[in-house]
Amino acid sequence: MDGGAAERGPVLDDEQFRRLGGYGEVEQAEVGRDLYATGDDSYDFFLLQSATVDIVREATAIERERLIYRGGPGDFLGELNLLTGQQVYLTARVVSAGTVVRIGAAMLRRALAEQVDIADIVIEAFRERREVIRAAAGNALELVGRADAAQTLGLRTYVTQMLLPHSWLDAASPTGRSLMRLAGLGEDDLPAAVVNGSALRRATPRSLAEVLGLTYRPDGRPVDLVVVGAGPAGLAAAVYGASEGLTTVLLDRTGLGGQAAKSARIENYLGFPQGISGEHLTRLAMVQALKFGVRIHTPCAVAGLDLADQRHPAVLLEDGTRIGCRAVIAATGAHYRRLEIPQWTAFEQSGCVRYAATELDVRGYENQPVTVVGGANSAGQAALSLAARGATVNLVVRGTDLGARMSSYLTDRIRAHPRIQVHTGSTVRELAGDGTLTSIVAERPGGHQERLDCRALFCFIGADPASHWLAGVAKDGDGFVLTDSRLPAGGSGTPLPFQTSAPRVFAVGDLRSGSTKRVATAVGDGAGAVSSVHTALTAG
Repeated sequence: MDGGAAERGPVLDDEQFRRLGGYGEVEQAEVGRDLYATGDDSYDFFLLQSATVDIVREATAIERERLIYRGGPGDFLGELNLLTGQQVYLTARVVSAGTVVRIGAAMLRRALAEQVDIADIVIEAFRERREVIRAAAGNALELVGRADAAQTLGLRTYVTQMLLPHSWLDAASPTGRSLMRLAGLGEDDLPAAVVNGSALRRATPRSLAEVLGLTYRPDGRPVDLVVVGAGPAGLAAAVYGASEGLTTVLLDRTGLGGQAAKSARIENYLGFPQGISGEHLTRLAMVQALKFGVRIHTPCAVAGLDLADQRHPAVLLEDGTRIGCRAVIAATGAHYRRLEIPQWTAFEQSGCVRYAATELDVRGYENQPVTVVGGANSAGQAALSLAARGATVNLVVRGTDLGARMSSYLTDRIRAHPRIQVHTGSTVRELAGDGTLTSIVAERPGGHQERLDCRALFCFIGADPASHWLAGVAKDGDGFVLTDSRLPAGGSGTPLPFQTSAPRVFAVGDLRSGSTKRVATAVGDGAGAVSSVHTALTAG
């Protein structure tokens, strides 16, 4: 066996250990017994009274078994996948006989809700262990693909958002070629995922989620609230709903964080004076949601609503699954717009056109010329993030005033930054390059065109509402959902805040007609909608 045990991390004191033990059942654990094993669909939480247990990553075709963590008397086992429902990828093996306390997932969630001091310790330990495991057990999930391909980037973004322990191998590297050879993978199979030794060809976030057990699976439990969309508004709604006693399911078509997760830096969000990346904010929100028992399923595409019984709406998934509930909060936001110019799709698929400026997106463009298109805050943040990494940035803005839609703190920094050149009153007309983007053509009023060197184009030109699934719900002329005071007159009674034309369906965030496109506002929407949900449910 290779490797050594990780540090113990946060621990329960004796009184907390006894209190948490009251939620489970005592068992005798003999040497050699696996409390849970790699490949299991789920597992339980264990307190170690007198037994000692090794957490190991089992041997693979190219590596020996590795010890990740050793737990002794007074310790507890588990990490974030106990709350997410992800398939087990490590084995817990008893190495010194003794007693353990087994606590099932439902009772653990109850304990975390009722025992705040214990919850803080357990959740922090889970989070720290996930970080250790991401570094030490990454080959439980190995991704291999072409580094510049859009499909590869999408897969890597998904596993990063979901905090999934993994290792990434460039198909052009010696280690990448070695993995492909051992797994029997060819160029046409990329991107691929190797999960505990089994290859998943042409992997997508959805196919990977199915293998890992992260897609929605009906389990017979009643659902109070379904939140559709996991941006800031949806995450906030899920956190507030679950923390206030509602059995909550959170669904998203692609991943977590919505457009906010693609923001390189959010500097005007209360409580973060030094700013925070959208990706980091999303991770914190996900852990918080899991703490309160939110069942998160993504990618999980919603096809529509069944409003036949307005007191019990149902969410319909694209695979035909029906999730009955007592209330729905729609938070599906909006989709980024694309420029309608030749070769856009080809460069998009090759990864040269991007709609985000996360750490993964900006990596590799040091000392490279890039273009950012857009005139709102997300474009300004992307330009500054890229310039901070050493890129030379051309910021192309259709309007003539940089400050028209962008916060003053961003415009001031952009104008002063030596690596950013602003092109106001301009439009991108052409993308050029053979497979890899080399230049773009920007056109000014009057038809004057300028060719600019460019290795990647970052596009932030607005969005259209993702409201197609909300058939039967009133919308404005642009497809945004009408709520409360914006609803047509003549309905029954005074609508609740965030209520749509369907009594127990609410809309929040960028999806809502008249919304303010700010993270803080979206979070407030989510919290406020949950208050309306409680009112609606109490009214009967």
